[in-house]
Amino acid sequence: RPILLQGHTRALTQIKYNPDGDLLMTVSKDNVANLWYSHNGERVGTYEGHLGALWTIDCNKTTTLIITGAADNTARLWHAETGKQLHVWEFKTAVKRVEFSHDDRYVLLVTEERMGHKGTIQVFEIDSSRPEQSNEPVVVITPSPSKATVAAWGYLDKYIVAGHENGSLTLFDWVHEKAVCTASGHEGSITDIQMWKDGSYFITSSKDQTARLFETNTLNPLKMYKSNTNVNTAAMTPTQDLVILGGGQSASEVTTTSSRQGKFEARFYHKIFEDEVGTVKGHFGPINTLAVQPDGKGFASGGEDGYVRVHHFDPDYFKFKYDY
Repeated sequence: RPILLQGHTRALTQIKYNPDGDLLMTVSKDNVANLWYSHNGERVGTYEGHLGALWTIDCNKTTTLIITGAADNTARLWHAETGKQLHVWEFKTAVKRVEFSHDDRYVLLVTEERMGHKGTIQVFEIDSSRPEQSNEPVVVITPSPSKATVAAWGYLDKYIVAGHENGSLTLFDWVHEKAVCTASGHEGSITDIQMWKDGSYFITSSKDQTARLFETNTLNPLKMYKSNTNVNTAAMTPTQDLVILGGGQSASEVTTTSSRQGKFEARFYHKIFEDEVGTVKGHFGPINTLAVQPDGKGFASGGEDGYVRVHHFDPDYFKFKYDY
């Protein structure tokens, strides 16, 4: 039975475990970021200060700093333990994705394309020894011809992988501000990107009703998992050969759809064979975000319904169709 976290009043936009897996961070469109204990669902605290819907959250490796990005055109740095706001970066448009680099020295931010302003990927240096940070980006990349919707750090922070609105993927050598290679990727807008733990490959989800695996340094396609509805998010389990897809009918159609017909369950696929092996129901709206515990002992899903469901795996959750 999952733990139900009721700390948000609007749709979830991103959830993330810290590297140790004992804490879970959640953000939603209600402009509050929450921190929870992942083993029992107890709320540790909230980070209040944003004036618009929150889109994204991440923490550094030691879970001392948390960064959030929101529709109020700011990204904010927080002290994880006290909830104190340390720094605010201001932009011309909304911040759609943030992520700390593997060595915690940098953070990447993806800004929205809107009102004549180009969408960008910006990299800022983080000095953890002091609260004030530089407002000058180290690098500003302007993806073209299609804006970036998501981005992630590659292996050893050498590259940044960006997923675009037109379904393409780009590998950027961010230090030299140039695109190394591009790939067609998907037929629809890319909605999520999650790296494997060593950064050698990653999974993307898309509105073309598929999730796909790609090699990081070449963008070569490796695997494809087909759904029969929009895929908003996809994650990989670190200890089993499984991928989890989340999605469902778009929010505008949900009011006239039952949860059974809306396809709001988390779908499990075998990573190698690409077959669907099971589903986990529960949400009564599309699943917008998924995260798997770093030790592989559980996963969490956040939906349009405003709930976070934290699942801990046991033998009853997995009924494989395979006879090994």
